[in-house]
Amino acid sequence: MSLTTLDPRTALVAIDLQNGIAAMPTQPYSGPEVVSRTAELADAFRSHGLPVVLVRVSFAADGADALPGRTERQARGLAFPEGWDVIVDELAGNPGDIHVTKHNWSAFHGTDLDVQLRRRGITQIVLTGIATSIGVESTARDAYAHGYHVALATDAMADSDAEAHANSVERIFPRLGESGTTAEILELLAKTHG
Repeated sequence: MSLTTLDPRTALVAIDLQNGIAAMPTQPYSGPEVVSRTAELADAFRSHGLPVVLVRVSFAADGADALPGRTERQARGLAFPEGWDVIVDELAGNPGDIHVTKHNWSAFHGTDLDVQLRRRGITQIVLTGIATSIGVESTARDAYAHGYHVALATDAMADSDAEAHANSVERIFPRLGESGTTAEILELLAKTHG
């Protein structure tokens, strides 16, 4: 276990656990596994009075706010089905949760996430979500750059590409924070707030 501690003011930040993304095929864990573990963490955070942040990605119907840069691997068309950007039922419905809508890979870029966390005195975040190498990693990088302690629930995240997931978990995350399983995070949370 490389996760050493959780700060007294830690928030759970769940990345893109919305209908259209959680239903995609992912590795090494399925979308339902990621959602279930994140829901378990969310329940524990809420029971200790700690913030739960539900981040979703969404774009205008005409795609005007989509990322404009040229890339070698073009994004698929922006014809998303109705409800694709709605937070999954297992996590939705708690009025105390913080909701952030992003239009980029990172939950910090172009959103009020940093303000929401700082006003609550948050010094550490625990990250979960899909996709490990895109939204989760980008948010972890920005959280680290913003001065937060970063914890990564590695069994509560997944990617469409197993190698990309492994690269983030094995090579990138150790440089940005500390990693642990859902069970390890729950155990530390109980010790910190017991």
